[in-house]
Amino acid sequence: MNRDSFHGLWMQFSGQVKEQWGTLMHDQLTVAAGTRDRIAGRIQKQRGLLKQEANLQLEDFISRNRNWRDISKH
Repeated sequence: MNRDSFHGLWMQFSGQVKEQWGTLMHDQLTVAAGTRDRIAGRIQKQRGLLKQEANLQLEDFISRNRNWRDISKH
């Protein structure tokens, strides 16, 4: 396991902790931030990318699929 994969695993763990904390405190923004961190960590771990590259890929995906709810209504 290389350093980037380990860091991705750590981001997944810390994202889960952040999600749980947000749930306990009834803070949906913290839950969303934890979910985002967990997904970015999964991308980083699976692909062995740097943190910045994993975040760029996630941001690119989100920006390309921003209106997926609008599409499903038709």
